[in-house]
Amino acid sequence: MRYTETQILEKAEILDAGSEGMAIAKVDDMVVFVPFVVPGDIVDIRIIRKKKSYAEGRAVFFHHYSERRTEPWCRHFGTCGGCRWQNMKYEDQLYFKQKQVSDNLIRIGKLVNPAIMCILPSPSITHYRNKLDFTFSNHRWLTDEDVTDEGKVADTNAVGFHVPGFWDKVVDIEECFHMPEPSNALRNAAREYALQNGLSFYDARKHTGFLRNLIVRITRNGGIMVILVVSGGKDEGLFPMLDYLAEQFTYLTSLYYIVNDKQNDTISDLDLHLYKGEPYITEEMAPFREGGQVVKFRIGPASFFQTNPAQAENLYRMAADFAGLHDDATVYDLYTGAGTIANYVAPYVKKVVGIESVAAAVEDAEANSALNGITNTVFFAGETEKILSPEFFQGQGRPDIVITDPPRSGMHEKVVKAILEAAPRRVVYVSCNPATQARDIAWMSEQYEFVHCRPVDMFPHTQHVENVALLQRRDQTV
Repeated sequence: MRYTETQILEKAEILDAGSEGMAIAKVDDMVVFVPFVVPGDIVDIRIIRKKKSYAEGRAVFFHHYSERRTEPWCRHFGTCGGCRWQNMKYEDQLYFKQKQVSDNLIRIGKLVNPAIMCILPSPSITHYRNKLDFTFSNHRWLTDEDVTDEGKVADTNAVGFHVPGFWDKVVDIEECFHMPEPSNALRNAAREYALQNGLSFYDARKHTGFLRNLIVRITRNGGIMVILVVSGGKDEGLFPMLDYLAEQFTYLTSLYYIVNDKQNDTISDLDLHLYKGEPYITEEMAPFREGGQVVKFRIGPASFFQTNPAQAENLYRMAADFAGLHDDATVYDLYTGAGTIANYVAPYVKKVVGIESVAAAVEDAEANSALNGITNTVFFAGETEKILSPEFFQGQGRPDIVITDPPRSGMHEKVVKAILEAAPRRVVYVSCNPATQARDIAWMSEQYEFVHCRPVDMFPHTQHVENVALLQRRDQTV
């Protein structure tokens, strides 16, 4: 059958939940991706985009609601896009995340019956994040209720999150369940102050406007950091707004501002101005072994830290357990970031070598070692594929254990080859993308045996899943 855009597919059954947050239907051998539906739903689908091998559509009528469904609690569900699986029961979210890991290991990794441990649920499924980045925009996503009968809109300013698929549209967020208070109170106070005082919101199309971003970071021990990002300098009331936030929220640990006149939102390459309070907040991780060292981490405005700290603690403990740490081990921590894993495992081994491409993150890693009195770590800034070499292994010592936590794109092929050359006894592969992880495992399969893995749910109500896999050199015994 020939499908065209705007065609309606009637009574299609939703069969699966896809890796990009889209659910999957199959009609006459055509795969159709549909958002905001749940496996088991039977719906009419309007085709909105047709490609050679698949189509995309929207559910326009429900004939049957799946037993896997639950009622979303967020008023922004379906528009914001941040929690695409919020309408699915949590136990079913875990099922489909584990299935995603299994499917990738079998299909891409070419593994037969891989040993996959039961997925680790998140300790909390709401208010679990320690960082949110809100965007100021003068292009608010408009609902039917926003437009009057005369077609007029009272206000087009927004503080919130980008609409999926629209780089210049922002959903005005009233309440978000990702982060504990005072996250909502801070965002709403900033919006109210800006509107009452006539401060301009950023226009991403024209690159004009004053207010750009409000970043909120918190830690479990009560640290609260607020970063206000503005464009065009200090001439539109920057300091009065900072003073207002400081007066309204007297318990803030750190208050920063950043001037960003670029056409992107990255802040790691900009000057960070501490306006009031401490230069950083701290997070703590319980020790790997009973009686071991509690590890503290310094978090600044541009620092990387896992956004679900309670689950990150479990993930690090799992990685350390898989690694088989011992006193004489040399560990390489690839893509170390701010040295979180490196410093977490350092008390239990002889030496840790951390490699990270972002120089500022390496500075954080070194500071975190100093903060904990850890003296057996060494960190290098640069691309991992360029640093790892025979000369580097000779200078730093060959690794007994490699822990790697690459970005979504996975490891560079040169990094895989370097690991194979170094031939560590074990490789612990932490991944936020099971597809590229499976690819890399396949690349290493001749020399390394896949032992087992365990998926970890770091981001409830989203399609994202972490996976921790153990690879053992084939001439070794587990």
